[in-house]
Amino acid sequence: MIKMIAVVLGLWPGLVWAEMVVVPGQALLRGATGGLLRTGTPLIAARASGATGSGGSLFTGQSIGGLFAPLPKHTREAVVAAPLALRGTPVERIRQLIQYAESRRDGYDAVQHGAVIKPRKAPTRMTIGEINRWIDDTPGQPHAIGRYQFIPPTLRSLIKRLGLPDSTRFSPDIQDRLADVLLIEAGLNSVRSGAMKRETFMHNLAKIWAGFPTANGRSYYHGYAGNKSSITWAQYDAEMRRIFRS
Repeated sequence: MIKMIAVVLGLWPGLVWAEMVVVPGQALLRGATGGLLRTGTPLIAARASGATGSGGSLFTGQSIGGLFAPLPKHTREAVVAAPLALRGTPVERIRQLIQYAESRRDGYDAVQHGAVIKPRKAPTRMTIGEINRWIDDTPGQPHAIGRYQFIPPTLRSLIKRLGLPDSTRFSPDIQDRLADVLLIEAGLNSVRSGAMKRETFMHNLAKIWAGFPTANGRSYYHGYAGNKSSITWAQYDAEMRRIFRS
């Protein structure tokens, strides 16, 4: 039986309350936006390679299936030079920044380009069960899906941890809740409280989302299955500074 206790938190402006969801063996925080934020044992980043088509980070795949088509040099530089129009609470703005790095064009309905056999419906119209069937029925290709480009091991681990049934629709809210778990694992609470440096948090995010660069300007998974960062370190750093100043 799940027991919920309302608690007041000061994590973020605009996020002033949460519910502690006590589940046997684990504790989760449900924020004001509905995101479930896990505390406790860090998530082990699943990796896959070879014929499976899964990439080096949690959300990227083979070089032929990179989520972004290569841009001409002058166009790419023009894109990354402009500040981003991120809005909302800090958590919402971090989510938007992840979308910019991972699923800039299609957002919640993104499916990795390398998937030769796409789902028959848009991801936000699919249930968890339908996504799992699509993954099982189309082996040998990448399956990164949604705004946060979850690959199967990560998606299934998060779903299990949150206890989501197969009938759950892969809605924007559900995708955000799944991503929130990863943000907490990366140190969201610690960086907000000052216990973790912002640069450390940024590096942790880069180990989850290959579209983010590390301080050397390259993706943590640079060269692995064709991965590379999709924004510059200067832009990444500038946007995160703005987020944490707020």
